[in-house]
Amino acid sequence: MLHSLHIEHYILIDSLDISFPEGLVIITGQTGAGKSILLGALSLLAGARADASALAEGADSCVVEAEFDARDAELARLLSEADVEDGGGRLLVRRVVSRSGRSRSFINDCPVPVSLLQEVAGRLVDIHSQHKSLLLTDPRFQLSVLDHYAGNGAALEACREAWRALQEVRSALAGAREQLARQQADREYNEAQWRRLDEAALVPGELETLEEEQRSLANAEQIKEGLALALGRLLPDGETPGVVAALKESARALEHIARFLPSVTALRERMDSARIELDDIRAELETLDGRVDLSPERLAQVEDRMSLLYTLLKKHGCQTLEELIAVRDRYSEMLFDATALQDRILDLEKEEKAAAAHYAGLCTALREARRKALPGFSQAVTDSLRYLELDRSVFEVRMEPASEGPAGADRIAFLFSATGRDPADVSKCASGGELSRIMLSLKAMMARFAGMPTLVFDEIDTGVSGSVADKMGRMICEMGRDMQVLSITHLPQVAAKGDAHFVVSKHITPDGRAVSSIREVQGEERTMEIARLLSGATITPAAVQNARELLSGK
Repeated sequence: MLHSLHIEHYILIDSLDISFPEGLVIITGQTGAGKSILLGALSLLAGARADASALAEGADSCVVEAEFDARDAELARLLSEADVEDGGGRLLVRRVVSRSGRSRSFINDCPVPVSLLQEVAGRLVDIHSQHKSLLLTDPRFQLSVLDHYAGNGAALEACREAWRALQEVRSALAGAREQLARQQADREYNEAQWRRLDEAALVPGELETLEEEQRSLANAEQIKEGLALALGRLLPDGETPGVVAALKESARALEHIARFLPSVTALRERMDSARIELDDIRAELETLDGRVDLSPERLAQVEDRMSLLYTLLKKHGCQTLEELIAVRDRYSEMLFDATALQDRILDLEKEEKAAAAHYAGLCTALREARRKALPGFSQAVTDSLRYLELDRSVFEVRMEPASEGPAGADRIAFLFSATGRDPADVSKCASGGELSRIMLSLKAMMARFAGMPTLVFDEIDTGVSGSVADKMGRMICEMGRDMQVLSITHLPQVAAKGDAHFVVSKHITPDGRAVSSIREVQGEERTMEIARLLSGATITPAAVQNARELLSGK
């Protein structure tokens, strides 16, 4: 139930703190006093759209906060999944709207998304505003009322879960089929690209090796000339000894005089070292000279191979052969994946068939439960309407197959006749007063079977008066025995039935602003408020007496 409500800087309300008792709570007030503002504040807590127009004049933000007594296993599960403390059965729900129109939501001081706020509020409070009678034409609302009456909660949850699972499998299957179609459409292209890259026999680092070989082959003559010149200086040429031979002879000459001049021994050793080093250089030069190929054929082969690799690199937007090899492997994987994807599709088709069969079974069971509940449901609503002085009225429910959905594969329509003949769609044949009585009957039934903690009525008694209004008040009062009911009304017959009575009023502040407030009235004050509802602007003694009689007979 709604334990307390705090509102700050919301439209015409500067600051308001109010506690609500159990049972039937009546809210009255002059037209335009701000009763609908209270409803709007509660709607914010239920996740309604917020914008800057909700702020009072000159305020930077507005706050709406409510404390609920909430002891519900499903509610506890929702909060646990969202990592929100359950508060030991007390739930503090707050919504803050800024001047920019953006809002923040909190449950037990934990920030939460509006979607969670809506889900939680749906288990805490049901708000029926004046335009909600239009729900009578909404197939989803009609079906939900019947399901509440039939006690289909567990079956509905199982059906929703099966529908969700079926949709997930269907989505995965559609995605796999689409992916396979794309792969098959591109298969010839992908295979041709993979084959060309595979036939290229790509080797990491090959391009660098080829580039070096190409430079050698393309400049072979110049290289050989340079090597020959270098070797010519080291080797003998006719009668001219080479550098190596000259160093050898010089070393021998120094060896002969070493016994006379010992210091030349070190010089001889250095000459030997230089000779040995030069001899190694000569050998390497001869090896290099032997490796240099003057083959135009090999040069052509190397350049053709480089041209192929450069073309492939450019075509696939790669910088290195390693990247090109990765591209080749991706094409290979795509060709292989087509086979794996076909197997995946076969598995998903089996899953879809099983999920569809499971869902169809639940739909059939749900349809049978609804069908069994139809006669009792129709009769219960008819009895309630006749109690509300629609003596010859008939209420029936037509059920027929519909497209599949989370609530099964049924569609129902509410049929009504005030004369008992030829029932027709309720939206086409019911007057405003009849719609109010039908909606109240349905809400009373939902309250009894759904276990809603708090129900808010905004002038559900519109379009009725007299004894009908009295009976509507009794029905609402009866609902208040099992749950908390807040009823905004203009009818004294209804207002007199309340366990508590609050009056909304509006006054002008010294600075010229209109401000709404609410307070509880008791005793004589309540009597005078009922009298005002009876007589209007001028309260007559007869109205006061009538008000006392209404209050004493509640």
